[in-house]
Amino acid sequence: METTHRPAARVICLDAAHRLLLLHWRDPFDGTWLWEPPGGGIEPGETPLVAARRELAEETGLDPAAVLDRSVLVDRDVQWKGKRYIGTEHFFVAQFSDEHPSLVRTGLLPDEQANLDTHAWIAWSDMDSLPDPLEPPQMLSVLDALMPDGPWCGRDRV
Repeated sequence: METTHRPAARVICLDAAHRLLLLHWRDPFDGTWLWEPPGGGIEPGETPLVAARRELAEETGLDPAAVLDRSVLVDRDVQWKGKRYIGTEHFFVAQFSDEHPSLVRTGLLPDEQANLDTHAWIAWSDMDSLPDPLEPPQMLSVLDALMPDGPWCGRDRV
């Protein structure tokens, strides 16, 4: 399997009840499913923050200004479309004052429209019970690093 690195940025979106926004994607290569926060590749000339805000707007229609200028680096190792993506990605956080803010898909590319099944606002305590893999699997540690005073602080990890 081909291995590649694509600089990327992702946004952990939290609603008023500290639920996490996750997108449910189907890999067109092999039909596997995964849950992942919004995000994607950093374009030439973009900073990670600019890329995170652009990707959030494209994939969800949520206000990109909600993305805070604070990130953590997360090592990723994900298989997608017959390739293995290995590398470090920037993870940002965005907080919204509403519960379950509405999303729109108008900014998605045609292949993204075809492969994005649904989205869900998931309680951080329910992440272990998702029916498909969560990427990255160490999401609670990422949350801890971005928001050390959150309700998930100090919870035991697997």
